[in-house]
Amino acid sequence: MTEATYEGNPRLRRVRVDIDGSAQQFMTGSQRITVVPLKIRRKHNRKILTPPSGISADNYGGLDLPMIKTLGKAFYWQRLIDEGKYASTIDLARALKLEAGWVAEVIRMTNLAPEIIEAILDGSQPRHLNLHTIRGRNEALPREWEEQKRLLNFIS
Repeated sequence: MTEATYEGNPRLRRVRVDIDGSAQQFMTGSQRITVVPLKIRRKHNRKILTPPSGISADNYGGLDLPMIKTLGKAFYWQRLIDEGKYASTIDLARALKLEAGWVAEVIRMTNLAPEIIEAILDGSQPRHLNLHTIRGRNEALPREWEEQKRLLNFIS
């Protein structure tokens, strides 16, 4: 387990990385923590996010694995920027050899309301909620969580 404490941004007060953990949610003070058990492995010089062995899309009807993987990438990439490994999304995109606009769209997913993120991870998101909508390709999602939920017709 790796622990780090950050000053400034309240979302990053404490980051804990557990390898091969199990899915869990808990509260610490005023902060909600959601742990997603994704593994990061290398394949042909690329990092691949995979769910733990034994979990497949067939086991959970409502899980959208591509959306969960993209959400995992978003938080991972945001952490790389927050830790100072890359100065900006453009630098990150160059290092990953990806289009900067795509990287920015994915990283915007870290601004989703916690209830929306939890619903995606639980597989209980509304049917109309998909990657295209969440990334804000057609219309950028507002930063305010209540406005996001209203715009997406999200009922928690």
